[in-house]
Amino acid sequence: MTTATEQTSESGVLDILKLLAASGALVGGLYSYYYFIELSLPLRVLMVLGGLAAGVVLAMTSTQGRRLWAFIQGSRIELRKVVWPTRQETTQTAIAVFVFTLIMALFFWALDSFLLWLTRSLVGSVG
Repeated sequence: MTTATEQTSESGVLDILKLLAASGALVGGLYSYYYFIELSLPLRVLMVLGGLAAGVVLAMTSTQGRRLWAFIQGSRIELRKVVWPTRQETTQTAIAVFVFTLIMALFFWALDSFLLWLTRSLVGSVG
């Protein structure tokens, strides 16, 4: 029991250090973009991309990174299972939504006009 607790504690600290290093790599890449202003723009962009790549690689080695990768893989598998509607179904649904929206717009316009008329007639400023 204590061995599992010690391993979890050590791995938690190691994960925190990995995520801090990943954040440092990203911030370092961004900092280098502004610090080395005399260098050419493509080289500075490469520094930012290098910091981003190093940060992602470091973050993906942590427990949270591995869980994120497993989630992404699971999402890709589920996305392949989706049955997408045909063009005809999509067109029919879009038309139905448009018609319903038009009907509701006319209903609310009529309701607003009626309530405006009612309010003006109650207040006595019909004109």
